[in-house]
Amino acid sequence: MRFRHWPGYYEARRDFFRCSDMEFFANAPCALTETQLQAAITGPRLAECCASIDRVIDWKGGCGEIYCLWGEFKVNREIIRGGLRFTLPECPNALAWTLTCGTDSASPSIRIHCTINRSTHEPEFIESIRIFVEDWRLGMARLCATA
Repeated sequence: MRFRHWPGYYEARRDFFRCSDMEFFANAPCALTETQLQAAITGPRLAECCASIDRVIDWKGGCGEIYCLWGEFKVNREIIRGGLRFTLPECPNALAWTLTCGTDSASPSIRIHCTINRSTHEPEFIESIRIFVEDWRLGMARLCATA
C-alpha cells in the first residue's frame, strides 16, 4: 500500500470531504463544462487523469480493463447529467466514482465522489480510497490548468 500523506491530512483539507467509510468527496478547481469534461475523460485516457490507475489494458466503447492500485479490474464509463460515472462491476466492494461539474462549491469545480458498498472496512483499504480520490482531484486540477 502506498501512503503519501500524514495522518489527518485529508481531514485538514478544505477540498476533501469524507462522510463515512463508504463515501468520499473532493473538489478540484476547474471551469470545464459538462460537455468538455465528458469529452476530455475518455476510457483510454484514465491513466493520464489519475495516478492511481497505472494503465488502461483494453478499451472498447464504454468499457474496458484497467490496472490500478487494487489490481486489474473491468471498468464501465457512463455519461450522466453533469459529468461521468465509472464503475468496477466485478469489484467485491462495488467501487464507483463520479466526476461532475457545477457542484455546490462557491467557485467552479469538479466534484469527485467515490463510494463502496460496505459500511466498514480495513483502515488500509479506506486510506487507499482516499489516495484514489486525491489522485483524481490532482488529475482534474492538472487537466483544467492546461485546458
